[in-house]
Amino acid sequence: MTLVTHFINGAATAPAAGRCQDIVNPASGAVIGRVELAAKATVEAAIAAAEAAFPAWRATPPAKRARVMVRFRQLLEDNADALCALITAEHGKALDDARGELGRGMENVDYACGIADLLKGERSANAGPGIDCWSEFQPLGVVAGITPFNFPAMVPLWMIPLAIACGNTFVLKPSERDPSAAFLLAEIALRAGVPPGVFNVVNGDKEAVDTLLTDPRVQAVGFVGSTPIAEYVYATGTAHGKRVQALGGAKNHALVLADADLDFTVNALMGAAFGSAGERCMAISVVLAVGDQLADALVAKLAAQLAGLKVAPGTEAGCEMGPLVSRAHADKVAGYVAKGVAEGAELVVDGRGLSIPGHEQGFFLGGCLFDRVTPAMTIYREEIFGPVLCVVRVASMEDGMALIDAHEFGNGTCLFTRDGEAARYFADHVKVGMVGINVPLPVPVATHSFGGWKRSLFGDLAAYGPDGVRFYTRRKTVSQRWPSSTVREGAQFAFPSMK
Repeated sequence: MTLVTHFINGAATAPAAGRCQDIVNPASGAVIGRVELAAKATVEAAIAAAEAAFPAWRATPPAKRARVMVRFRQLLEDNADALCALITAEHGKALDDARGELGRGMENVDYACGIADLLKGERSANAGPGIDCWSEFQPLGVVAGITPFNFPAMVPLWMIPLAIACGNTFVLKPSERDPSAAFLLAEIALRAGVPPGVFNVVNGDKEAVDTLLTDPRVQAVGFVGSTPIAEYVYATGTAHGKRVQALGGAKNHALVLADADLDFTVNALMGAAFGSAGERCMAISVVLAVGDQLADALVAKLAAQLAGLKVAPGTEAGCEMGPLVSRAHADKVAGYVAKGVAEGAELVVDGRGLSIPGHEQGFFLGGCLFDRVTPAMTIYREEIFGPVLCVVRVASMEDGMALIDAHEFGNGTCLFTRDGEAARYFADHVKVGMVGINVPLPVPVATHSFGGWKRSLFGDLAAYGPDGVRFYTRRKTVSQRWPSSTVREGAQFAFPSMK
């Protein structure tokens, strides 16, 4: 049985006699390993290693840091099968989904390979008489990332490549539910040429999180997770003088107009709602169907598709949806389904009680479909984070947009239509941070930035892309003048300005 420790200063730490937690395979319910939960002293040791490595790494030219990123990218490709196997074993998602996750994470390494260009500042010659001005982007120092269970590789790769390519050193606290992928990322980074101490991994729970949020040596913290925890991370980190970027929860709506290609829309919604068992912050969990005729047809087609959805262990050929991450989470999602029924929603497809032969102890829940959901219901208001899709019937596009705008979350949304004018209006006016037009999961590519609005993002900058570069650097502006050796000026007491 594997024991996952910590990765500090370029090496795995020796097993300690502290607290541990089981690592469970969600498809079987079996314990497949143990993970150490770091005490405060262990986290402080990782921070100290990062602090010691910072001066030399900061002084490394960006072009050399970019070459390390190029090697890191190639080694990720070479080790993709091993990484994806760990993701599936500990999280439960289908292997194809794990490969997609890793691929999207690697896009951010591609972006970081251009760091020499991304860090170029601005220059103004003769901004004043004999004065030149320029700006540059300097690293912060030790930075940290706290990442969730649902993307054990992709979300760390939102942070790590840009943070260290910008010249910072990094301490990662991954989810203790599926920690092995992050540990392997650290080993791969070391082989790519990332110096010891530049990238460290500590596994743990709230004790580790609080240490990262309060230690004065940590300059910035990135977080992805649920909104209550995001609010706590943001409040605690900023109270201790840190730059914080905290991505929270979501309730992503898909608005479907009567002119939409119905078969295309249903296929897109199936993947967006039930891929990765709905455990995605960008998952579509609410469909707003304009008109009863459209809603009836949409629900019928979705129900027919759900009848053929292959739910199985993620390693099984043809698996479309794997188990949920834990028994407690599967029970929580089933509880939401029961509440939906109790509050009057029409449960068209009930995925509860699903048993997979040979995997009866796995944390499986079939896809669930509700119709005639109203905004007053709990299943509409709260993030479920599971394979539950709610259909809400609306009279018009305007009514649908009003519901989207009124929701407390503003992470992602999409519109299905053939009407270009309607699409342009929707994209321009809807109060959500990431918008798709006939694209159900509008996750920006790495050259853009990821982030929602309202209670889906806390902080001024979104994740990765151009905002990521700004988050992991601080701007310095220099004004320079070399006085003439032949002309001496007297003291000037008026505020300097162009004349």
